[in-house]
Amino acid sequence: MFGITLAALLLAFGIFLKTTDDPGFASTKKFSWLLIAIGAITLAGKLIIMYQKGEI
Repeated sequence: MFGITLAALLLAFGIFLKTTDDPGFASTKKFSWLLIAIGAITLAGKLIIMYQKGEI
């Protein structure tokens, strides 16, 4: 369950970095796609594993 929460937070933070106009985050905007991809892949992987184990 912790892995799903962490993946969702990575995904949400990546989306936040992509949409924010704050100049403090300007240098980290290039990492937004990386965080979105890692969060989405991890979240999908965790859900697939849970489905295969019969936990969902």
